[in-house]
Amino acid sequence: MDICNFNHLTGRIITPESPCYNEFRQVYNQAVDKYPLVIVFCQNETDVKNAICWSRSHGVSLRIRNGGHNYEGYSTGDDVLILDLSEMNHIDIDEVSHRVTVQAGVTNGQMYELMYSRGYPFPGGTCPTVGIGGYALGGGWGLSSRYLGLGCDNLIELSMVNSEGMTITASQFENPELFWALRGGGTGNFGVVTSMVFDLPKKVDKVTYIDIRYEDTDQEKQSIFIQLWQEWLADADPRITLVSRVFHSRQSGPGIIARGIFYGTPESVLGIIAPLLRLGGVKYNLRYLTFLETTRLIGEFYPPSEAFQSVSRFAMRDLQPCECWNLTGMIQELPSGSTYTGLSFYALGGAVSRISPDATAFYYRNARYILWLNTIFECCLQNNASFIADRFCYLQSITQGSYVNFPYQCLPCCLEEYYGNHVCRLKEIKRCYDPCNVFSFPQGLGL
Repeated sequence: MDICNFNHLTGRIITPESPCYNEFRQVYNQAVDKYPLVIVFCQNETDVKNAICWSRSHGVSLRIRNGGHNYEGYSTGDDVLILDLSEMNHIDIDEVSHRVTVQAGVTNGQMYELMYSRGYPFPGGTCPTVGIGGYALGGGWGLSSRYLGLGCDNLIELSMVNSEGMTITASQFENPELFWALRGGGTGNFGVVTSMVFDLPKKVDKVTYIDIRYEDTDQEKQSIFIQLWQEWLADADPRITLVSRVFHSRQSGPGIIARGIFYGTPESVLGIIAPLLRLGGVKYNLRYLTFLETTRLIGEFYPPSEAFQSVSRFAMRDLQPCECWNLTGMIQELPSGSTYTGLSFYALGGAVSRISPDATAFYYRNARYILWLNTIFECCLQNNASFIADRFCYLQSITQGSYVNFPYQCLPCCLEEYYGNHVCRLKEIKRCYDPCNVFSFPQGLGL
């Protein structure tokens, strides 16, 4: 068997001998350094099918890459075939049926641009280069989630190429168990999703972009802010979704920020966010902008790539003042090589919690928010990995589970952490649609 015979692969083929190999093997998280055997940029479903058949016939593991943003780099690997969908990026809006059909390689940024050209918002993510496929299949939190639901909540139908190279449709009426699993069950477990059909939301003229900052701060103020955040979120208007962060930057020291979207006017939102403005030294900016202008502003905060380590958890209850103090204490000292440490709080509730935890594979419907601890660094990977690992035990003691779109390689019982009591059902569906475990990766469902 000639493992280097790529003749039966179609699409745009990148091998270690290609001049652009080092550029294209790199994923968003620069802490991930893998050397795949071949990268296939698929142009259509035929290329996808050929890549699956080639990987099976040559005994080469396959990884699926949409935007390359998997935090632990599970969309790549050493000596694997990367099936890259980024060049399958067609979007079709059907205003008669109120549906939008999206190929799996479309990014948040591409989606926002085309959707708003027709006057529509979209419940996508915050980073413009994240692939919609990976985003939605893992649940899909974004700054419209409390108003429009998670990305997966807006899915109507999916097309997937299975391990036999056959295209199957998943919806409420066809393969309903697979449809259930693909809405929150994580990307890459069951097959290669090549296209998705979403509900078309109502048109929106403008929304309010929210930017709140406390730049002159300390641990005590950060701790109090977390308490204010929890109290505010308990009965916050569902038209607003915020992500808040307490952080420590090598450049500017400790700080607090909150950014998000309100589906309404600045005058209406000011009273809603008032509890978050109670601490001294606050600066805030409310701008009434088009939905596209707002997503562009938010997207500007994301660099093209960065090196980081992180872990996510779900807060199922309000944390006590002493717990908030302990959390903020985690980020006061930067590990060697780090330029930034932070705790982020992604608001849930609203439309997310109105759906039953068992209605889709996304399990943590009743969580208050997602908590994410991260460190960004320029060097000393091991020190920064240890920074996260040392703090994980305490995080685990006051929270539950982990968001599969923010994975962590050191999770004990990772499947239960990601999927709660849905694991057995997901495994049954996995055995049905991928009985030979062709679609496997670290922390995948397995058999």
